[in-house]
Amino acid sequence: MSGTMRLPEVQSLREQVEKTLASRIVTGEFGPGMVLTVPTLAADFGVSATPVREAMLNLARRGFLAPIRNRGFRVTDVSVDELRELGEVRRLLEAPPMRTLAGALPQTLVTRLRALADQIVESARDGRFEDYLAADTDFHLELLEQAGNKRLVAVVRELRQQTRLVGLVNLAESDELVASSLEHGALVDLLVAGDGAGAEELMSRHIGHVAGLWSGRDED
Repeated sequence: MSGTMRLPEVQSLREQVEKTLASRIVTGEFGPGMVLTVPTLAADFGVSATPVREAMLNLARRGFLAPIRNRGFRVTDVSVDELRELGEVRRLLEAPPMRTLAGALPQTLVTRLRALADQIVESARDGRFEDYLAADTDFHLELLEQAGNKRLVAVVRELRQQTRLVGLVNLAESDELVASSLEHGALVDLLVAGDGAGAEELMSRHIGHVAGLWSGRDED
């Protein structure tokens, strides 16, 4: 690990550390098997050991880390089956509502979604993975909120927190991450045009990248 990691000053230290660590694990910057220690990370973040330890324990509860006695935490691996199952559940939950939302989005939300779509593409192009994940999460959850089911949004948020996209770091060196990022803008276009079937199909295909492109695996 090189350089000092800077944290935004908008959340508690534990939340900031957890968010940054999670993004590095999710994208594969901290790959499976890598051992992380509290003292080293505390020094990198420029904070005390307490918020780092609390953040790592939370990430262990999420399944991202496994404690190693007297050594720290090991980044856990994620299986193809786990990613496939997460993707399948997300498809079932997120794709069908696109038919209902097509042609029914308020202009304020359309403007917001287009701005987020641009942020996703720019972050992908620049390799800013934490910003990419934040904008991507906001895009999907804010769109889904329009369906009016808070429990649905909560379930999808939880599923996203369990999802690992360990191929993102390698994709930064190609055009594939940017290409998949452009699907957000295309989805907004379909919804505005009232093409519910097209929007549902695109959302399903987009989420399919979880077990394929974004995990560093080939897609059908």
